[in-house]
Amino acid sequence: MIPRAELQLACTPGIGATLGSRLIDHFGSAERAVAAGERAWRELGVPRAACATLAAGDNARVAETERWLDEPNRHFITRAHRHYPNALAELDPAPPWLYGVGDTELLNYPAIAIVGSRNPSPAGLEAAREFGHALASAGLVVVSGLARGIDAAAHEGALAADGMTIAVCGTGLDRVYPAMNRDLAERIAAQGLMLSEFGLGTEPARGNFPRRNRIIAGLCTATLVVEAARASGSLITARMASAAGREVFALPGSIHNPLARGCHQLIRDGAKLVETTEHILEDIAGVLDGYRRPASYPSDHESEDAENTAGAPAENDTHAALLAALGHGPARVDDLVARTGWSADAVSSSLLILELEGRVQAGPGGAYTCTVS
Repeated sequence: MIPRAELQLACTPGIGATLGSRLIDHFGSAERAVAAGERAWRELGVPRAACATLAAGDNARVAETERWLDEPNRHFITRAHRHYPNALAELDPAPPWLYGVGDTELLNYPAIAIVGSRNPSPAGLEAAREFGHALASAGLVVVSGLARGIDAAAHEGALAADGMTIAVCGTGLDRVYPAMNRDLAERIAAQGLMLSEFGLGTEPARGNFPRRNRIIAGLCTATLVVEAARASGSLITARMASAAGREVFALPGSIHNPLARGCHQLIRDGAKLVETTEHILEDIAGVLDGYRRPASYPSDHESEDAENTAGAPAENDTHAALLAALGHGPARVDDLVARTGWSADAVSSSLLILELEGRVQAGPGGAYTCTVS
């Protein structure tokens, strides 16, 4: 049964999640909040127009939303809902309601956010897909914001693994933003979950996306940032995650890539540098202990990263061996793969670290040179 009082609050223009939470907490329930009367509402900061709508009790938006919720796999998730996420309940204030399309059971599985630039490099897109695929294969729910670029690639990676993914939206769920991701949104709704705290008809607006990012950060055990400029919404998500006591990971990049600077800043600020999914899984192993994955999703982690790094020496010897293979002349990744016998991923990962340390430099055509004698 749809909780009518919460729905009435949610469908009243001028009462968003923050004010709705305040009303419910103050009066002890949504039913008491709706019945409190205009004087009590005004004392708690409810706008005059919203008071008039609540007092009238005849709200066309409620009827419209009820019709929308009558369709299969559409949900209005309040704090009393059996699938209201425990992680979001820890936020202050906790969102009083959420709208969903898809499988709400995903809300209580361990989740990781993958976020980053809307205009990433091809390498950034590939990394987001690979991490999305590998982490979903490990049994984690991959959460992102449905934006173009890194967000979409992370969702795509999780779907390709037949894994679990949640798209948290900054609009009502009767809208898809950006429109170019409509097909992706339909696939997520069918295989995962579309989620929003915004009511039907809510259009994209600048102020919506920090609120969306708060849900992403709060919902997840950890956040991974893949390519982000210094002035980036992804950094806001990461900082919200850190403030909520969640782990933050960042993927390093070339020092010449402006889209890597946000990640490098996060690492300087204490985020953990990540090269493989194993780095993440080792850190959050405690969260996964005792977690039983649903039968409909992959139960065994496909150790792609272990395969990708096969043949590479131990980390203490890796950098010295690669510098020796590089020698004094420029060399591309393919050259170094041939000289070392390592995989391209193992070579690229080590080059990233050496470049951050200032020991190698990337030149034209993707050739690297040693900067230390």
